[in-house]
Amino acid sequence: MYDQHTEVPPAVPPARPAHEATTVERGSFCTARCSCGWSGPARRSRDRARTDAEDHRTSTA
Repeated sequence: MYDQHTEVPPAVPPARPAHEATTVERGSFCTARCSCGWSGPARRSRDRARTDAEDHRTSTA
């Protein structure tokens, strides 16, 4: 006899938020970037770059 196998569907990855904003440092500058492709201005202040990211996330939600 043969073994009967049932095909298991592939696991679905968890849904990611449409806008996942982070900050990226390059030298002495910090830039906010989003998974949607948006990028904020380069800032010397990390706090301001985080605020840019949060403003983008909340304004596009």
